[in-house]
Amino acid sequence: MRLVDAFRDALASLELEPGPALVAVSGGRDSVVLLDLLMATRGSHGLDLTVAHVDHGINPDSSSVADGVERLAGGYGVPFARAQLTLGQSATETLARTRRYQWFEQLGMALGADIVFLAHHADDQAETVLMRALCGSGPAGLAAMMLRQGPFVRPLLGFDGEELERYAVDRGLSWWNDPANGDTRHLRSWVRASLMPVLRARMPDIDSRLLELGTQAAADRAAWDSLLDALPELDIRTEPDGCSVAAPILARYDKGLALTLLQAAARRVGCVLGRTRAARVLELVRRGTSGKMIELGGTWQAELAFDRLRVVAVSRVPGPRAVLPLPRQGDLRWGDWTLRCRPDTAPVEQRRAARSAWFRPAELMVGPARSGERVRPLGGVGRRQVVRCFQEARVPRSRRVDWPVVSAAGEVVWIPEVCRSGALMPAAGTEAVRVDADHD
Repeated sequence: MRLVDAFRDALASLELEPGPALVAVSGGRDSVVLLDLLMATRGSHGLDLTVAHVDHGINPDSSSVADGVERLAGGYGVPFARAQLTLGQSATETLARTRRYQWFEQLGMALGADIVFLAHHADDQAETVLMRALCGSGPAGLAAMMLRQGPFVRPLLGFDGEELERYAVDRGLSWWNDPANGDTRHLRSWVRASLMPVLRARMPDIDSRLLELGTQAAADRAAWDSLLDALPELDIRTEPDGCSVAAPILARYDKGLALTLLQAAARRVGCVLGRTRAARVLELVRRGTSGKMIELGGTWQAELAFDRLRVVAVSRVPGPRAVLPLPRQGDLRWGDWTLRCRPDTAPVEQRRAARSAWFRPAELMVGPARSGERVRPLGGVGRRQVVRCFQEARVPRSRRVDWPVVSAAGEVVWIPEVCRSGALMPAAGTEAVRVDADHD
């Protein structure tokens, strides 16, 4: 069939690495077609598929639909995974999508799958461009859905609903028609059922026009993303929790340029930054002081950290105080950190700011920094506030909440990469316990 060949070519153009992959199957026509196409081309893509279905608990028939998707997966001989949510009939489209995508990502991590196939097609793309225009989106928003964004892959974006319908009928596929698709209380359903038919009657080529607008916006978005790397003085850096740029440089740019670059930098790490919030962030850059933060919605925030502006996802919760596995050998996972303990011979000297430290045998505790806590720095005089040590080590404020602080008998003895105290210092060449600290 011609659609199978075209789909195979579209999939090949994405250059996906063979391995585990999820196929999100709702039971509707488009996702059923997607699964059938992936099975028809499995000899060329080399992907190990798992069907993933989310029962949102919104429609009364959702349980039977989930059972049907499981039988469909079984008919193809493909593993099946189901999420049972209880969102209720009052749940919004946004909430359902957020929870669904969160589960797909969690399942992908559990199965080692870097790919989640979604069944959005060209008609969906045209609707998305129109919806975003109606909601006042800027050029980046009008670019709408990407072929690949993170783990999510949309190989049907080049095909329209009529093509998929013909394929489904010719193949004799069965699917479920979700009543929510005709419920005009939902914006997308209203655009699809009420607005697009009127526009098509007046402008028969409205779909292609909207898709062209999306294509132009996507090219614009890609150009701004490329410009980030073409400005070495901006010094954009990817960090474990987001990204950062050189604040003094950004502050000197023209306002329009600075705002657009800010939005492009945030978008690179998955943060959608509107113009209004971007303006607040720029004001922070130009007038704020180190340590100041602005909430950007969800878990995202902007932070001025010394001479860097950081856009980061802050979902950290301080870990509980825990005892390191001493004197025996072992590992302790604490937040994003792993502390590895083992017997070792003490070196001649230890560095103050290091990832490794050697101790005389004692009960060591690890926990978050406490307000007003102090440490006696190795080779220093007197006691210094832990917060001051963090500042001197240029640790951003947002990262200090889950940075491990090691103590013994109530006294801080080590802050990995920040400060080693002179306490519990073993003599060179004696048997000691070595602790190595690594973070994700």
